[in-house]
Parts: sequence; structure tokens; C-alpha cells
Amino acid sequence: MIPSIPERAAPVLVADIVRGDSWQLPAELSIIVPTFNEARNVPLLVEALRSALGETRWEVIFVDDNSRDGTADRVRSLALQDPRVRVVHRYDRRGLASACVEGILASSSPYVAVMDGDMQHDETILLDMLARLRHGDVDLVVGSRYVAGGGMGDWTKRRIAMSRFATLLANTLTKTAIGDPMSGFFMLTRDAFMASLPGLSSVGFKILLDIAASSPIPLRVAEVPFTFRTRQHGESKLDGLVLWEYVQLLLDKTLGHLVPIRLVSFALVGGSGVVVHFVVLTAVLESLLAAFGARGESRWFAIAQAVATLVATSSNFFLNNILTYSDQRLKGRRLAWGWVTFNLVCGVGLFANVGIARWLYQRHNYLILSALAGIAVTTVWNYSMSSIFTWRKRR
Repeated sequence: MIPSIPERAAPVLVADIVRGDSWQLPAELSIIVPTFNEARNVPLLVEALRSALGETRWEVIFVDDNSRDGTADRVRSLALQDPRVRVVHRYDRRGLASACVEGILASSSPYVAVMDGDMQHDETILLDMLARLRHGDVDLVVGSRYVAGGGMGDWTKRRIAMSRFATLLANTLTKTAIGDPMSGFFMLTRDAFMASLPGLSSVGFKILLDIAASSPIPLRVAEVPFTFRTRQHGESKLDGLVLWEYVQLLLDKTLGHLVPIRLVSFALVGGSGVVVHFVVLTAVLESLLAAFGARGESRWFAIAQAVATLVATSSNFFLNNILTYSDQRLKGRRLAWGWVTFNLVCGVGLFANVGIARWLYQRHNYLILSALAGIAVTTVWNYSMSSIFTWRKRR
């Protein structure tokens, strides 16, 4: 059962948590917990770990992306009571995979585990996972929902089907046979992690898949069953962006050595902008012609073209802000200024497109080739300049 404690737990003395001087010894196991708005779940998880791990030398590192609900402060208050509790407070950075990487690098234990902070992962199997790694014949132990004894809890049939389909895609990438490569609950040796580190994408939320696909040699894997539990407090972080981030990870593992994954995403968003442009152009032009007649059609076309360009560029900006640059997402005043700079960048890119396409067409008379060359140059220009002026990383 999931432990239940009051919202404001009574102070716990270090002497009551760890006996003798064992807490002064280095931790054998570091548990990395990425968090965002999990203040109410943090004390529940710490208490559950104390109960499950007993005399094992362990530590838990919460990596918090500057949660609005004071998650980092809640961890700090627990750390004052228990030296095994630590926090890595990230500011102006976000992303589950990158949080896991930073948390692991902030630890020094020979074994590291990753689990969610929402109490949906079963902490009671941690000792079984650690025992398998101690044996020395495996590099990675996965908490699996798909092996005998595991389960999906109260997931809907639709969500289960999506998870299994994503698992099928994941297994085409990894050089390792994993029954549940989409699991966010696993433990591995530090050596295995460090070997995968140079190739990690740190894109999206499935760090296990990233590690397995980045390992220079196939990892030796064991799986321990567990049943996915119901979230205790807060809201699930799984939203529409999760699927996109997963697609980004797959693309990065297949194309990342050729082109930057952000450029691929930027180009895909640009393709959607072309569709938006023609839909708006057609709708506005037909509306103007219906209202004012065919006389002065060129004028109505110019107006419709201007409206379509503005709408398509704005669509590209907001989609890129949500998808391509999700880890650098602009908000508030920065969002408004970003829209302005993006339009200016794309305006210059438009002139470059027309100029290069016209130059090639005049010399070679290849319509399609000239048009594609102009589009390619504009895409690279817009991507490069918007990365500098619109979504530049703040100091």
C-alpha cells in the first residue's frame, strides 16, 4: 500500500532515520526523481523509500524544474531532516530526460535508479532491482508492466494500445531486447550510463529508450514486474506534447547524426505552415470576391496573400514555440517580442527565397529545382536566425 502521511509531517530526527554512523558512508544507490509541481507527493515518496530500502545505503535526488508549487522548497525542508534527501533546482531549463541526466551526473553511487515523483512506481521492487545488479550479470534492470506479474493499473484501453504501439516502434531502435522500453522506472550501473552518455539525445521524456539506443554495445537487461499505480496528488504530465517528444527522440536516433533534430522539427512545422497558408489564402480570397465581385481581383489577391502570410507565419511561430523549442518556450512579454523577431527573420528569409530561386531559374530554367533550392535556403536561414534572435538561450 502507498504510505499516507499528513500534509505537514512532524520533524524526523536523523537518528530516527539512520542508525549509528551508516549515513556517513557513501550511498550505494542513488534514486533520481525528476519533478514538476509534485510538492504534495515528495514527502510521501521519501517516507515510502525509507520503508522500502531499510538499511541499504541510499540517497534520493529530486531534480526540480522550478515548480510553481514550491516542490524544491519542500525537498529542502526534508533534506534538513534527512541527509539522504537532496535537490537539484533547475532554473529556466525543462525536460524530463535532461533532468534525469543531470541528476545522475550529480551523484556518485555505483548504481542509479530513475523513478517518477507521483507515487505511480512501486518503490518496493527497488531492492529486487538492486539485487539483480549486484549479481553482476546484468547492466540494466527495468521495472516492467508487460512481463508476468506486471500490470497497467487503471489505464484505459486506448492508452494501453498507444503504449504498446510506441513500444513496438522503440524496439526497432534499440540494440537491446526490452519488454517495456517505454518504462520510466529502471536501475542501471554507473558504467552502463557513462558508456551511453556521449550519444544521449536528452530529448523528450523516455530516457530509458535513449540510454538503450545510445549504448555502444547491447546492454544486458533484466526486468522486474510491477503494477502501475494511481497518481496520489497533482496532474499527469502526459499531454499532447508527449507523443511529439517521442517522435523527436525516434527521429534524433535515426537522423540526428545527419541533421539537427530541431531543424527537422522546424522544417516539419514549416510544412504545416504551407498548408495553413493556402487554406487561409483560398478562404479570404473567395470571401473578398463574394463580397466585392471579380473587379479588382488582383487587389483582393494581394490582401488575401498578406493575410495568409501573416497567419501562416504566426502559426509556425506558435507551433515552434510549443514543439521545436519546448525546452525554451517563450511566455508573457518574451512571447510577444519573439513573435515580432520571428516575423522579421522570416521576412528576410522570404526575400532570400525569391532571390535565390529567381537566380537559379534564370540560369538553368529548372522550375522545381529552383523553387526547392529557395525553400531549403529559407528554411535554414529562418531556423538559424530564429535560434539566435527569437529562441536564444538567456544567460
